[in-house]
Amino acid sequence: MSARTGRGAGQPLRIAQVAPPLEAVPPIGYGGTERIVGELVRELDRRGHQVTTFASGDSRVPGRHVETVPLALRPIGFGDDPTSSFRRTVELVLEQQEDFDLIHAHLDPWNLELARRARIPVVSTFHGRLDQSWAGDAFRDGVRGLVAISRDQARVHPEADWTVIYHGVTFRPPPLPEASGEDFCFVGRMSPEKGFPDAIEIARLTGRRLLVAAKIPTRQIEIDYYDAIIRPALDRADVTILGELSEADRDRLVASSRASLVPSAWPEPFGLVVIEALACGTPVLARRAGAIPEILRDGIDGFIGDDAQQLAFLDGRLDELDRGAIQAAALERFAVGRMVDAYEALYRRLLDA
Repeated sequence: MSARTGRGAGQPLRIAQVAPPLEAVPPIGYGGTERIVGELVRELDRRGHQVTTFASGDSRVPGRHVETVPLALRPIGFGDDPTSSFRRTVELVLEQQEDFDLIHAHLDPWNLELARRARIPVVSTFHGRLDQSWAGDAFRDGVRGLVAISRDQARVHPEADWTVIYHGVTFRPPPLPEASGEDFCFVGRMSPEKGFPDAIEIARLTGRRLLVAAKIPTRQIEIDYYDAIIRPALDRADVTILGELSEADRDRLVASSRASLVPSAWPEPFGLVVIEALACGTPVLARRAGAIPEILRDGIDGFIGDDAQQLAFLDGRLDELDRGAIQAAALERFAVGRMVDAYEALYRRLLDA
């Protein structure tokens, strides 16, 4: 039993879940971090914990909700430095920390400030890359409760005491189609790190149509990249840009596709689009980068290659794969219950320490 809280194993905890102010919880469109926060909040609340969610005012969550900004910043086109909004989030949590047994933060760099200043245990999940300038020596001072979402993400800072917990999601996939479609799909951002030009090249090399569910660029740097790099590439292949779809429409698109293309060259810390495709029974053609080899079973769930040419060649082997088996394994491996089991165990360890 925890000396501080008097809450033994199986007893409900008072938990603060702290989301970034960038997207609502859950996100209206696509927001990976906020989607995971939403999954955690719902499942922890269902299990009887007292959950307080620090998030934007347009969030819709069970339990108590503390507004950090009136509206999520990214959908309203907020283009300034969000530092002040992150700082306000941290201060709001610290002001109310006596109301909680522990804090679970999802603020990436700001996790560490919160963990150092809080008087109660803090679980810090990092959703982004850790090979960044802010992370230099940040993990050398023995901060506890650090969570990486893949082994590949954690290996960048082996000096830290990591717990690796894969994401879990509540899947509502449409029925498996009787036969795979003929088109490829791409879900994500039309940005350099996501490899969108390579997805276009794969479509060109295979002669297949590429259907794109992606956020339309809003920031000037994204617009400039689109105009300079993507727009010329669109003329070389059959590409249809559908914009940002609802979860249900996105899943129908993915389920009806021959494969989901994930040609990202940057070290993806996890890859929600991969497990979402697998849950629809759709194979994935992905570049060998980041955590992809951890979550995508090469030759079973799809194929991993090193460049657009190799991935285009592997299109010819997609018919070898069992879409039903792909879906069944994904629904088990990445179930939200498994993720929350792991977090509950970590919460108890920190409180009992």
